[in-house]
Amino acid sequence: MSGTVLQCTVGKVKSRLKEASVQEREGSCNTWMPYQYTKMFSSSRSHALGSKITFGKKKKKSLPVKVTTMDAELEFNVEWGATGRTLFDLVCRTIGLRETWFFGLQYQDVKGYASWLKMDRKVLDQDVPRDYPLSLLLLVKFYPEDVSEELVQEITQHLFFLQVKQAILNMDIYCPSEVSVLLASYAVQAKNGDAGESSLPSGILANEELLPKRVIKQYNMTTTMWEERINIWYQDHKGMSRDEAEMEYLKIAQDLEMYGVSYFSITNNKGSELFLGVGALGLNIYDKENKLTPKISFPWSEIKNISYDDKKFTIKIVDKSAPNFVFFSQNLKMNKLILDLCIGNHDLYMRRRKPDSMEVQQMKAQSLEEKKRRHVEREKLEREKQLRLEIERQKTELEQRLLQYQDEIRLAQEALQRSEETAELLSEKSHIAEEERTLLQQKSSKSEEEVRRIKMQQVKTEEEKYLLERKVREAEMIAARVVEESERRSYEADRLKEDLYKARIAERQAKEKLMEFLAKQSSQSVTQSFNGISSVYDGGDSRELPELHLNQSSALTSQLAQYDLMADTNMDQLNLQIEKERVEYLQKSKHLQEQLKEMRTEIEVLKIGENQTLYDHIHDEQVNLGENKYSTFRKTKEGSTRSRVAFFEEL
Repeated sequence: MSGTVLQCTVGKVKSRLKEASVQEREGSCNTWMPYQYTKMFSSSRSHALGSKITFGKKKKKSLPVKVTTMDAELEFNVEWGATGRTLFDLVCRTIGLRETWFFGLQYQDVKGYASWLKMDRKVLDQDVPRDYPLSLLLLVKFYPEDVSEELVQEITQHLFFLQVKQAILNMDIYCPSEVSVLLASYAVQAKNGDAGESSLPSGILANEELLPKRVIKQYNMTTTMWEERINIWYQDHKGMSRDEAEMEYLKIAQDLEMYGVSYFSITNNKGSELFLGVGALGLNIYDKENKLTPKISFPWSEIKNISYDDKKFTIKIVDKSAPNFVFFSQNLKMNKLILDLCIGNHDLYMRRRKPDSMEVQQMKAQSLEEKKRRHVEREKLEREKQLRLEIERQKTELEQRLLQYQDEIRLAQEALQRSEETAELLSEKSHIAEEERTLLQQKSSKSEEEVRRIKMQQVKTEEEKYLLERKVREAEMIAARVVEESERRSYEADRLKEDLYKARIAERQAKEKLMEFLAKQSSQSVTQSFNGISSVYDGGDSRELPELHLNQSSALTSQLAQYDLMADTNMDQLNLQIEKERVEYLQKSKHLQEQLKEMRTEIEVLKIGENQTLYDHIHDEQVNLGENKYSTFRKTKEGSTRSRVAFFEEL
């Protein structure tokens, strides 16, 4: 069985479901509450635990029962004389299952055979094992013709999904390799949700069972190669919810040849070993080595009465000109099981062709309303997700702009520092020029004094006068040069002062610009507010589900049992309508079939021929002929009923 089996009592199951409900309210797309719990549980808990309080009377003996579903274990204490119907209704109410007609309680009898608990008999009056607590399995007993039309509740879809998935992985249902990859991608989507930016988790095939072992052994492919092909499909399922992924899984799985068919070993009057297949559409006859393609078929609309006598099983045909359809099973118990499955499948076959009951109409309306509500919530969640991404994008842009402004401030500060250094250097040069001008003025004064002293000595001789005049001229030339140099130095000093003044003005402007920029930044404060996303899932009104009573008008004895089936005069027209809808569905899935064909061609070169099974060869042959499950079924019911019965006798 699939999934981790939860070891819990009914009280623990209630706690588990409350935790799942809280996770669902938090908006987790990957969390699913397996059972819709209501206050009904509180009112019926004492009944479920068999702890009825009595005064003045002796407490009745209770029967401990452990019921295992595909994803949980439930423990009950029921009255010692409880019937199968009482126990079945209790289990269905506990898990919130209303489409009870598809399910049953299965057990292994004292001889080790799988048997279904009879609803109208006491539990302990049947050949159940005497080990306590009594172990039972809640499993799908009858399959619908179209899962998308008949499965309404999510809990029903989920239980179907888990059971069909496990049957495919256990190779109880043959599944081609390329279809196995597609189904694995839907299983991953149902469990993990959207892929997002990341792809399929690495090593998922090593940790989870996604593909049948038969498929993995038949191809020279590594685990990584399988994961890559699953991931290609997985990426296409983005935005698909868990229940939608499970429904897509079932819609593909129902087209598999062995889906929904119960097989029994039988023989005809000639003693030829054959397989009888009991399904939603009718009875099929298969070769002993081929469970994929039936040899002949008998739709339920052609069958009037079913009965058995010991190992002999007789089917009366609506066509009075056709002889009875007779075969032999291995034992009496198998005949009882075949009759039980025939009755249930025929009842559902006729029920599908009548207007829906008020209960089914109510469930469909509630399911439609719930789907619309979830669709609105998903759209709201998607909008909020996009809003969050937009806010994060704006935040990133603001951070980038902040970094850009910080870089600009740093560059401005560096430019200001360089300006200050330049101003200091110019100031120092100006100071040096001023000192040089002072020294030149001192030298000029000394030269003038020397000129005056020389002039005073002009009274000396002409020679001395001449010499003095020459010296005076030289001194005047030197003085002129000194004055010229002094003026040049003065001019240079003035120019340096002017440069210093301009540098200080530039420094002051840079400081003013920096202060203005910082003031502008401080005045612009960006405030981003983000409100957390929360989705509130309100629980529905609590009400107690009415008990469902399925009446079977069958009289079973140990040696003789029979069941009359009423044929509908408009059955052929209804069948044609169903076939027309099926053809339309196949046309819509043409693109999917092309993708499957492309993958089949891609991995064909990696196939290991010696590891191919008989069913693989049969399937390949059917594909080459362009046949599928429904075209084969149409062919096997061609011709008159009389001719098909005669053909069966000759097998």
